[in-house]
Amino acid sequence: MESPRFNIAAVERDTGLSKDVLRMWERRYGFPVPERDSNGERSYPPDQVDRLRLIKRLMDQGHRPGKLIGASDETLAQLVTRRARPSENHSPAERADLADLLTLIKQHDATAYQQAMQQRLARQGLQRFVQDSVAPLTRQVGDAWEDGRFEVFEEHLFTELTQRLLRQAIAGLPVPARGPRILLTSVPDELHLLGLLMIEALLALEGAECIPLGTQMPLLDIGRAVEAHAADIVALSFSTAFPQRQTPALLLQLRTLLPAGVELWAGGSGILRLAPIPGIQFMATLDEGVAALAAWRAGRP
Repeated sequence: MESPRFNIAAVERDTGLSKDVLRMWERRYGFPVPERDSNGERSYPPDQVDRLRLIKRLMDQGHRPGKLIGASDETLAQLVTRRARPSENHSPAERADLADLLTLIKQHDATAYQQAMQQRLARQGLQRFVQDSVAPLTRQVGDAWEDGRFEVFEEHLFTELTQRLLRQAIAGLPVPARGPRILLTSVPDELHLLGLLMIEALLALEGAECIPLGTQMPLLDIGRAVEAHAADIVALSFSTAFPQRQTPALLLQLRTLLPAGVELWAGGSGILRLAPIPGIQFMATLDEGVAALAAWRAGRP
């Protein structure tokens, strides 16, 4: 069976590399090497898309594209595994427990994974569960995908099962007792929901009224939703998969659409290397999101 092909728009969405960059690399470096479809449009095979995705991740870590494009697959794999991992404050026993959970995903045992996670939730409580189980697991799954230890479908299995569990836990929380009203969503082409669910859980535990709109909300509709819900804050999540070059312009555009009294928060691993933007509050960690909530309340009667 012939393997599927991807047009240039699909490659741009999947890799975070713009169409102009793809065409420039094709001319300058001789890679990628697209075929042409019946209409004469560029058509990329899956192995080239995978390589482009890996090159983009290494570029985000500071490597130069000219050296990456000509490197062998083995060299690229070595560069990925050399990347320093952030240390986590977990005991050896806790790290072993997390590794066991990853093993269940790798074994495709969805039932056992769900049971183990439900037990952790009951033992830890929702706040610790999000901070000490879901957050580090999410980082480790991302690392495993980058290293080639996890397939895409395995990462998706982890994400779907974990999102399902968080939704159930959030639904069981008491009705919020006090403000603010926080609208949680992501911008177009940002597909990842897990980060939004994690911060929603922590903010809801603090008594905030969270209004989840899912992912990929058009900017104009975010503005309309703020008005309809009388929201005090808009909280957006950006993953590392989202093209970072687009983020500042999108945030500035949304800032102009929102009333001056509505705060705009941006969090997630996709904003870690962004320069500060006036009128927008960046949150690199879940704890910073909770602290921002406390600060918002402290600034109001």
